[in-house]
Amino acid sequence: MTNQSGVASAPATGPAQGLDYRGKVVLVTGGTKGIGAGIAQGFLAAGATVVVCGRSAPEALPEVNGAAAEFVAADVRDIESLQALFAAIRERHGRLDVLVNNAGGAPFALADKASPRFHEGILRLNLIAPLNVAQQANLIMQEQAEGGVIIFIGSVAASRPSPGTAAYGAAKAGVLSLASSLAVEWGPKVRVLAVSPGLVQTEQAHLHYGDEAGIAAVGATIPAGRMATPEDIANACVYAGSPLAAYFAGTNLLLHGGGERPAFLAAANTQD
Repeated sequence: MTNQSGVASAPATGPAQGLDYRGKVVLVTGGTKGIGAGIAQGFLAAGATVVVCGRSAPEALPEVNGAAAEFVAADVRDIESLQALFAAIRERHGRLDVLVNNAGGAPFALADKASPRFHEGILRLNLIAPLNVAQQANLIMQEQAEGGVIIFIGSVAASRPSPGTAAYGAAKAGVLSLASSLAVEWGPKVRVLAVSPGLVQTEQAHLHYGDEAGIAAVGATIPAGRMATPEDIANACVYAGSPLAAYFAGTNLLLHGGGERPAFLAAANTQD
């Protein structure tokens, strides 16, 4: 078919068809809690077979309408553990269509107080491990006629100051560079991209923002009027991994509800 300019374009597919993941296999690293569990539920709702991994089995697996994710114990920082994870996926399913490279995180630690070993650990978890995971996924996807999609979960910390999590912000900046470079190296068979959340309200939000009043106060600083939910991130990932996003590669989708209100607006003393 052709578009209005007469240029040939891909056949149109409606949202229902484009977001149908039945018969597809999706791996969500760190998919047992928080944002990862929300992403796993999003793909389950779309009909995918979902595999989640973590260092230890959770009390409950992500589940939607009776369909639950499969769990494989794996430490993304250990290459032998990763190789066993992908071997298990090959053995069970024979394919992998989408990887959501989500595992990561960092506790609060001021850069001048944290040890070099601490900083190295943060970089290893949030930059080196996602690269190793992506490499393993690419080995499977390049063999498939349909290829596959690799989604890196980034963070707004990659593009703004991150006091208390400096190494984490630096690692996430590296992740965005990885996504753009790997998209060139591995395309067109494997499509690589990044999705970067802003502030997200998870079951551990109280550790960062305090009680309900604190969470509401933080949400009020965002143009959208609230923090994101794991479902918001899941919706973006389900779209990004689908045929509807076939030209979404090598770039980064910011999910921050309009961003953070500039500090100078609160500090300024102006009169109407």
